[in-house]
Amino acid sequence: MLSGATAPFQLQESGKAMLIGEYQHNIDVKGRIIVPAKFREDLGDKFYVTKGLDNCLFVLSPSEWDKLQEKIMAMPMSKAKGLQRFFFAGAVEVEPDKQGRILLPQNLRDYAQLAKDVVFIGASKRAEIWDAGRWNAFNDTLTEDSVAAVMDELSL
Repeated sequence: MLSGATAPFQLQESGKAMLIGEYQHNIDVKGRIIVPAKFREDLGDKFYVTKGLDNCLFVLSPSEWDKLQEKIMAMPMSKAKGLQRFFFAGAVEVEPDKQGRILLPQNLRDYAQLAKDVVFIGASKRAEIWDAGRWNAFNDTLTEDSVAAVMDELSL
């Protein structure tokens, strides 16, 4: 098993902030979650939360949200309509409160199967929100051999 990074730090990728790290948080009874301070700095005052792959939530800055939207809108409608519905129908624009919390709507909490313990992870140009148990199970499936095979493909 590969262990995730837990130290809060930031790398620069082509002059842009790169979201990295792993942060454990809890959802309160009202469905609010604290966004890690470093992520808030990099994401801005307002950002977007939507359904992601593997039943996690994607957290995107306005500029990354715009890029996603532009790429999907440039696709032929036959391919774009499913992506439009998946990413945009349940998406929300959020603005952290003074304590750094955002409200995750029930539909997104249900999609990602979020109950109480969650993990924020940095994934380069976006953050992801995972149920802690599901993140640990996913992380357990990553082996050094599988990662090494992909690194070989990338010539790393």
